[in-house]
Amino acid sequence: MRKLLLISLIVLFPVCALKAQTTDMKPLSSLINTVEPAWTDFLQQWIKEAKNHVEVLPKDKVKADSALYKAQVTTRSPMGAVIYETGGILVDHGWIRILGSGSKKLDRNLMDWNKGKTYSKLGEQLPYLLIADDVLGGFFAINAGGVDKNEIGKVFYFAPDNLTWTTTGLNYTDFLNFCFSGNIKQFYETLYWIGWENDIKLIDGNMGYSCFPYLYTVEGRDINKVSRKAVSIQELWDLNRK
Repeated sequence: MRKLLLISLIVLFPVCALKAQTTDMKPLSSLINTVEPAWTDFLQQWIKEAKNHVEVLPKDKVKADSALYKAQVTTRSPMGAVIYETGGILVDHGWIRILGSGSKKLDRNLMDWNKGKTYSKLGEQLPYLLIADDVLGGFFAINAGGVDKNEIGKVFYFAPDNLTWTTTGLNYTDFLNFCFSGNIKQFYETLYWIGWENDIKLIDGNMGYSCFPYLYTVEGRDINKVSRKAVSIQELWDLNRK
């Protein structure tokens, strides 16, 4: 069983934000919080003190403005801060990719990546919100009732080695803290293969590795005995979600 080691807890993400709205859209100016922005209040410090390798990707202001407006969350929240202040965040040399507003190394923003997966048009209530993924096609999502009826607001992980959603027990802020300073190696203990550090340098956050035999089969249980092929993260989503 995968376990998460947490350093501290802060709850700041509103579950009610998990709706792609067309009506009553707040203007961008009201979403940018200059008094208590989460980025300068604590996220920058967490990244500075991170125990894991963390790379904050540069943002493009036009993309950041657009992504924040579509997400309709304020920069007082950690999610809003990540969207507005980063093009995304790569953890453990790119093993985990946290979605922001999009950058060359991670050319996906949070809401556009979710379109066609968790919602088809603005105005729909989202069953869950995809917030991050990993190099093997594992996906992290905030549950809004579509994954589990009980643990609303918690981050769930869709694992490539069992194709099921499992709760991490964390909210979005906790999840960020885990990525920065939690025991990632323990969480992925059976999924790191020999030489992964070199292989991961060959791709960016828009791609991942497809394994065969599939990791959820008996033949694919040993990650070092499967073949790996670099494919788009979209292909991994389509493959693992069939």
